[in-house]
Amino acid sequence: MADDITYEASPLDIDEEIVAAHRRAWARLAAAGAWWDGATRVAIAAEARQARACPLCRERKAALSPAMVEGTHESLGDLPEALVDVVHRITTDQSRLTRSWYDALITDGMAEGEYVEAVAVIANVTAIDSFAEALDMPPHPLPAPQPGIPTRQRPAGAKAGLAWVPTVAPEDVGAGEADLYDGLGGANIHRALSLVPAEVKGFFDLDSIHYLPDAVLRDFANEYRALTHAQIELLAARVSAINQCFY
Repeated sequence: MADDITYEASPLDIDEEIVAAHRRAWARLAAAGAWWDGATRVAIAAEARQARACPLCRERKAALSPAMVEGTHESLGDLPEALVDVVHRITTDQSRLTRSWYDALITDGMAEGEYVEAVAVIANVTAIDSFAEALDMPPHPLPAPQPGIPTRQRPAGAKAGLAWVPTVAPEDVGAGEADLYDGLGGANIHRALSLVPAEVKGFFDLDSIHYLPDAVLRDFANEYRALTHAQIELLAARVSAINQCFY
């Protein structure tokens, strides 16, 4: 259950807004999305955790090129092999993913929306797990999957060109996702998950709590956190460099 997320054992006092945001993320994780049902979404999250200890992933990460190392992932066995590989690669070695690798996934039958939603699930569980780890706490139990059928709806305004996956520009937002960029500027980072609009809203619900709401990012006259804008950006830049995030 989402209510299983608690920081009562934390050595620090955690703001209730953070707890509430984490619980909302867990509730979204358990529910059917646009492309995966709740059981698959939770299984993707569990496999992302499994990937962190996968021997094959460690060998590939250490190799000059991941293509140099063949083998089988140490998986939980709850997902198809192709999806397991996607989850493990995104979780452990995302900076070396290639366009040809992604194109082969789509050619082999993975829907573009399925890929985007898997990325979103991994990003959310990684953020919350990293928060717990920073507090020297174990990861929270994953929520029980909820019933429901994926909508498999794709925004009519999604277009190729900005990224490997189609995205929705602010000017192409349709009536079905009119609130897609509410509270957001529609920058490239906001558009990254826009093929699955609910994941944009879900991810930035977490982002605004962990980082800053988009509306105050450049309000340098006021500080909204215990850390200043400059301190936040120093930490963000350092973590991005360590993770080889090129955005």
